[in-house]
Amino acid sequence: MPSFVFGAITVDWDLAARSFWPILQGGLIYTLPLTLISFVFGFILALMMALFRLSKWAVLQWIARIYISIIRGTPLIVQLAIVFYGLPDLGIQLSPIPSAIIALSLNVGGYAAEVIRASILSVPRGQWEAGYTIGMSEAQVLRRVILPQAARVSVPPLSNTFISLVKDTSLASTVTVTELFRRAQEITATNYDFLLLYSEAALIYWIFCFFLSLGQSWMESRLDRYAAPRA
Repeated sequence: MPSFVFGAITVDWDLAARSFWPILQGGLIYTLPLTLISFVFGFILALMMALFRLSKWAVLQWIARIYISIIRGTPLIVQLAIVFYGLPDLGIQLSPIPSAIIALSLNVGGYAAEVIRASILSVPRGQWEAGYTIGMSEAQVLRRVILPQAARVSVPPLSNTFISLVKDTSLASTVTVTELFRRAQEITATNYDFLLLYSEAALIYWIFCFFLSLGQSWMESRLDRYAAPRA
């Protein structure tokens, strides 16, 4: 397939066709699984930190406050560097993928914790009292009454966090994870067609995020359908 010349830009369609699948493969094999695994671990951590923030115990509150402050106050790329390059100084040697999962999970936990906490606080206090009146314990009210309602509120911001995480996984290339962007970098190193290959990587990221956004919209519409009618 011949090259296409547009002004000062020459598009090598042969290179674009040859490179598309390897870059996409990096996204399918590493980017999406890395996103999903990190989000699951990060969500569990975020739920725990949110409950710590809402706890009556000051020690738990301060543990959560300090953790969230550190995560939200430092760049993700620095967190990745500390886990992958810094922990070996303490005798903890991790391969690239576990390092990326740990750093990304910690990052998600710090940001999603405040989303979950706000969602729990958005549930009217009367829901707690209603649970107590039928003999439920605090843990039962939280699990059976509060969290299901908070989940509906938290879906949009948590979905945005998930979609942002897809893009944030590109930083895993700095710790040599051969995800989508790393594949584009490796191919670029052999032919130096930066604009074409990085644009191709950007297109694939956009496709991933576009379909995830559609899934988010579908999920929100389903939740709205079963939401309690407004007064």
